[in-house]
Amino acid sequence: MKKIELEIVALSHSITQTHSYAVVLGEVNGLRRLPIVIGGFEAQAIAVALEKMQPSRPLTHDLMKNFMTAFNIELHEIIISDLQEGIFYSKLICSSDHDTIEIDSRTSDALALAVRFGCPVYTYEHILESAGILMEDTGGKGKKGRTSTITQHEEQRGGKDDLKTMSLEDLNTLLNEVLEQEDYIRAIAIRDEINSRNKAR
Repeated sequence: MKKIELEIVALSHSITQTHSYAVVLGEVNGLRRLPIVIGGFEAQAIAVALEKMQPSRPLTHDLMKNFMTAFNIELHEIIISDLQEGIFYSKLICSSDHDTIEIDSRTSDALALAVRFGCPVYTYEHILESAGILMEDTGGKGKKGRTSTITQHEEQRGGKDDLKTMSLEDLNTLLNEVLEQEDYIRAIAIRDEINSRNKAR
């Protein structure tokens, strides 16, 4: 299968759900985005590496990198290789002096290591097709720091359950509005509802 390269384009905190984060991967030279919900600890681990901060003591992923480096193990790439029931599965492609092996990993941990090693991130077309979101090419970036009044309103009216009462056209409109507000957690819920409707046809 042909691999598609991704890069981290955003680390988003949910406006409507506390303690929820999404790491947003963008298709290199493409318009598709792949948002993945992660925990707070993993979000912090990725953010620390992205910002090149130096914690006073090594975080778990720093320890893992130090361990691998000490034993001459190189991380060449990570592959987001599968998606089952909304859960992403990843592999670390590593090599030592004598061997190259694949190691199963949670996607959030794989991304935290990829940022530290500076290695590429890949996925496959079928994963982007089923879980990706196509961004409109507006020629500019979305405005950061704005509060999503639409998203908050939806949350007050019943949140995720309310999506089931909306038409497909309204869902697509809401998805674009939520993406503009950069609430990727909410966008994932809307995308999943759209996908389930399309499958039911």
